[in-house]
Amino acid sequence: MMLGQLTAPALAQTLPTAAENLTPGDLDSEHLFGFTEGSDLGVPGEVELEWETSGRLGKRLGRFLAVDSGLALKVPLTRDFRLAPGITFNAYDIGVPGDPTRTTGGFNGGFLETRLRLLDRRTAPFGLTLNLVPGYGTVDGGSGAPASSFGTEVGLLADREVIPDMLIAAVNVGFAFSSVRMNATDARVAGSGVEVAGALAYRVQPGYFLGGEVRYAWTYDGLTLDRLAGQAAYLGPTAYVTLSPHAWASFTWSFQIAGQSAGEPGPLDLSSFDRHQMRLRVGYSF
Repeated sequence: MMLGQLTAPALAQTLPTAAENLTPGDLDSEHLFGFTEGSDLGVPGEVELEWETSGRLGKRLGRFLAVDSGLALKVPLTRDFRLAPGITFNAYDIGVPGDPTRTTGGFNGGFLETRLRLLDRRTAPFGLTLNLVPGYGTVDGGSGAPASSFGTEVGLLADREVIPDMLIAAVNVGFAFSSVRMNATDARVAGSGVEVAGALAYRVQPGYFLGGEVRYAWTYDGLTLDRLAGQAAYLGPTAYVTLSPHAWASFTWSFQIAGQSAGEPGPLDLSSFDRHQMRLRVGYSF
């Protein structure tokens, strides 16, 4: 959920009944995929606690490992509107040639997700939800250095049951911008980005979905897509499992398969983006 490392916005709701007893309309699409998300947002009266952990590994120079975690409480206020306040944590293990490895971590900041459903996939040709996530952090997501970071992610989440309760497709379009003030130098850095993602999830047996997703992201200097800094394409498998009538888990591991950093050689962008991106989510509703 690090602003500036654009991903599709990240929060979920579980299957409302046991997977073995699914009937049409019971399926919750929000976290059947990986970084891509479905349009569902839960039902009023059912609150969900979700823990999300994302790992980022591999940069052009030196050693880079980042783990970003978030804990969110999701509260649907109506059938079509949900609020989800949350807090974030992170840990970094970074080593640049000539400098000692730097390991840091701890509390990072907070966010407030607002989700508004525009079309319900159960009654419309497809589902469509607007997702808005402003947030504050105390660490620069790209370097792990202490900083004051303000940013917002905006996403449109669309999905459709291609085969009811069996094969689900989703498309996300996201825009993010952030302003970072580095504590050490007081320098300010502004950035923005766009990401388009598509995914499929297939129910291999009750309570288990397997699938895959592809994502393409662009990152820019400036808050309004001023100057292209880099771009990258990711591909990876996804898995979702129902742990109980109230609990679920999902996992994905995406690999950068193509990219280009402005002004740098090579078939990948390992300056603005990571070589590998992983995400594990676990949710419990009550």
